[in-house]
Amino acid sequence: MVSGKGGSATVPSYAEVLRTPVFLPVFAASTLSTWGDYIARITVAAVVYTWTGSALATAATFAVSLVPSILGRALLAPLCDRLAPRTTLVGTHLIRAALVLLLVLCVRTTESVALVLGIVFVLEFVGGPAMTASQMLLTDLFPVRRVYARAFGLTTLATQVNQAIGLALGGVVVGLVGDTTALLLDLATFLVGAVVLAVVTPPKAVVEGADGPLSGLLGDLAEGWRQIRTSSVLTMLLLLSLASALAAAAPEAVALPYASDHAGSSTWGGLLMAAPILGAVAGLLLLGRLPAERQFRIVLRLALLMPVPLLVTIFEPPLPVVWAAWFVSGALQSYMLPLQSAFTLLVPTAMRGRVFGLAGALSVGVTGLCFLAAGWVSEHTSPAASVGICAVLTLGMFVLLAARWPGEQMQEEIDATFGPAEAQTGEPQTGEASRPDELEASDAHPVDVPGVGSHVVEARPVDREPRAG
Repeated sequence: MVSGKGGSATVPSYAEVLRTPVFLPVFAASTLSTWGDYIARITVAAVVYTWTGSALATAATFAVSLVPSILGRALLAPLCDRLAPRTTLVGTHLIRAALVLLLVLCVRTTESVALVLGIVFVLEFVGGPAMTASQMLLTDLFPVRRVYARAFGLTTLATQVNQAIGLALGGVVVGLVGDTTALLLDLATFLVGAVVLAVVTPPKAVVEGADGPLSGLLGDLAEGWRQIRTSSVLTMLLLLSLASALAAAAPEAVALPYASDHAGSSTWGGLLMAAPILGAVAGLLLLGRLPAERQFRIVLRLALLMPVPLLVTIFEPPLPVVWAAWFVSGALQSYMLPLQSAFTLLVPTAMRGRVFGLAGALSVGVTGLCFLAAGWVSEHTSPAASVGICAVLTLGMFVLLAARWPGEQMQEEIDATFGPAEAQTGEPQTGEASRPDELEASDAHPVDVPGVGSHVVEARPVDREPRAG
């Protein structure tokens, strides 16, 4: 860890993160798997459209992944508290590889839309615990919390970039090699991830997996909810994340109809949809230059500002002005980086599987509902009005949250997590003066190197949980 003048901590470099043993090849494998997921989604959509010629059936191939993703996270994520994260990820990769192979056979031998959607449903459900396991591995890999925060920022940034690359590659790959080969490429990325996990040095578990029958998973989920509810800090962090969904989803939800109304071209629709993503990348690059504590100090201010640029849309200015406004709003959404990083570190280690799974399921579910709400408002008013209404509602929710924001308590816990002792010694702070006892247990254990991250595609932007490599 590098310290600045007077012992103050400086921001770890990306090079320091990438030099961590095993992280670079694992990070590359995770990136490859992200591209594979997007290629597979576009492939399945293209196959269904070829079979049916129905836009509704095609849209259903994307929508069908939402519900099983929620169920998989909520019901299966507690497995991460019972099994080693590496074991969970290897098993998830191999099972999903088998399901992709089954999907290939289905596409080759039948034209059953119901069967394809059923396989996709199971595929997404089984992938539920993978993101939670990858988060847990990331915290194990970087026991020094400032370096962890930097790694979290790098993986979050990579997620945004890989979403754009995956979407761009998907159509090209399907057009060049055909649907069967495209799906086999996705299968290969699952196998690559499993192999990387199998050969890297196993991570040293921070805590032992909980004993107990699998029939207790619902009880585990209830424990995760109680953990969030009994901590005002975790509760407010989660509420702020969920409240962000409406304003974050609205531009993407109405970009195509807005562009059609004002330009009559799908080109501008794609550009408008890309604006918040590109803005998020720019915002993450800028915010990542600040130390972790300073990032968190401006979370609430950035959140209150985030919906404001979207209000420009109500006046229906020229499309370049709308694009710029949506870009700025996306950049302001960068507060999700320190918010999610803090949420991760403040959850006791033994509860992370349950809490992460529940929070992730809520994020995906609320994001989906917000997309539907923005579309419904657009149908009954106009795309411009929908963005404006969603922005105003989000701003109102932020103001209510700001009025009850436990700022002092929250900042004390954040400062304890990234305190001076860690900056100077390279070890997380412990002891009575650093943080509550239940938080100390999650930070004070150096571990060996874990394996590859998740192979799960996330709904953007609320559910921006990074892959652990």
